Amino acid sequence: MKKKRGGQKKRRGMCLLLILSMIVLALSGCSKKKETKTEKPPTKKIEVEKPEPVEEVPEEPEEEKIPENQNLLTGLADLTDAAIGKRPVAVMVNNIPAAMPQYGVEKADIIFEIPVEGDQTRFMALYADYTTVPQICAIRSCRYYFPALSQGFDAFYVNWGIDDSIADYLEALNLDQYDGIYNAGGLFGRDMERRNQGYALEHTGYFDGTKFAEVVQNTGKRTDLADDKKGTAFQFNGLNEQVKPSEDVCKKVSIDFGAQSATLVYDEASNTYKKEIDGNAQIDGKTGNQLAFTNVFVLETTISVKDDLGHKAVDWDGWEDSMGYYISNGAKQKIHWSKEENNELSRLTFYDESGNEISINRGKSYIAFNYPNQTTYE
Repeated sequence: MKKKRGGQKKRRGMCLLLILSMIVLALSGCSKKKETKTEKPPTKKIEVEKPEPVEEVPEEPEEEKIPENQNLLTGLADLTDAAIGKRPVAVMVNNIPAAMPQYGVEKADIIFEIPVEGDQTRFMALYADYTTVPQICAIRSCRYYFPALSQGFDAFYVNWGIDDSIADYLEALNLDQYDGIYNAGGLFGRDMERRNQGYALEHTGYFDGTKFAEVVQNTGKRTDLADDKKGTAFQFNGLNEQVKPSEDVCKKVSIDFGAQSATLVYDEASNTYKKEIDGNAQIDGKTGNQLAFTNVFVLETTISVKDDLGHKAVDWDGWEDSMGYYISNGAKQKIHWSKEENNELSRLTFYDESGNEISINRGKSYIAFNYPNQTTYE
C-alpha cells in the first residue's frame, strides 16, 4: 500500500510540473504577441493649393488739411480768428534813405517796391490780418500803379496825400481809402520823437494800425473778402514743403532802380533773403530786425516819365511775354507775369516758361517792379 501512494505523489508532481510548464509557455506566447509591431500603411501626401498672392494697392495720401487761419498772402497759419475771411490792408511807406529806419514794416506779409519820381522807390506794404496792423512810419503819398495792384488783393488802401493828376482815376477805382490828409478816424499823426531827432516833416507821418479794425467796424465798411478773393493770393507749395524753384543757384539779388538800390542776400540759417538798401541792412526801427523774405520776385516792365513833375508811368498789368525771376531757397527761376489787361481787380499771377502757373514757398514775399536788365543774380 505504501508503494502505491508514493507512485501517486510522483505522478501528481509530474502533472503539476507539466501544468506549470504549459502556463509558462502560454505566458511567453502572449508576451511575444504584445511585442509584435503592426506596420502602418504608407501615408498618402495631400497637396494643398497655395492661394495666389494678393496685389497690395498703395494707400492714397491723405489730402492735406489746410488750417482755417491760413494767411492768404503767405500761406502760413497765423491769422487771428477775427481776421479769417477778411480783407487785407495796403499801406504806402516812405522808402528813401533819409526816412530810414521805417517801422512797422517787418510785420508786412508782402512788400512791393517800385520807382517813383527821380528813380527813388516807394513801398506798398500789405498786411493780411486787419486786426493786428502795427503803427507804421513813415507814411507817404499814392501813385496810381500802387492801388492798381492793391485792388487785386481786395485791400483797404492807406496813404498820406496823392498825385493830384490821378484823383479821377482813384475815384473810378472805388477804393476804400484812408488818407492821412483827412485823418479819418484819427488814424494818423506825426511822430514827434522822430521830428525832435531831426527828421524832415515828410518823414514823420505815421498810421496807427492798432486802431484800424475798430474804426473800420464803426464806419460800417465792408470787411469780408469779395467772393473771388477768398482763395490764396498765390499758388503755394505744400504746408511742410520748401522747394527750390530750379537748380540755378542764386544767393544774392542786386537791383539797381536808378537813384537807389536794393540787395537781397540769402541767409541759409533762416532760409530767407535779407534786405539791404543802398548797401546797408534795412531794419525795422521798432524791432531792430532786418527785413527778410522767403520769396523774392523781380518783375521787369516798362517804366517811363509821364509829366514835367517826373511822375512815372508803369506797366503794372504785364503781358504773356513780360519777364521776371522768382528767387527762393537759394535758387532762381525765369518766369512770366501778368494781371488781366486793364483789370485792376485781377490777380497778379506768375508762370513758368511753358505757361503754367508756378507754385511758391509759403512765407513773406518781396516784389520789385524794375527796368529791364538792371538786376544781377549771383
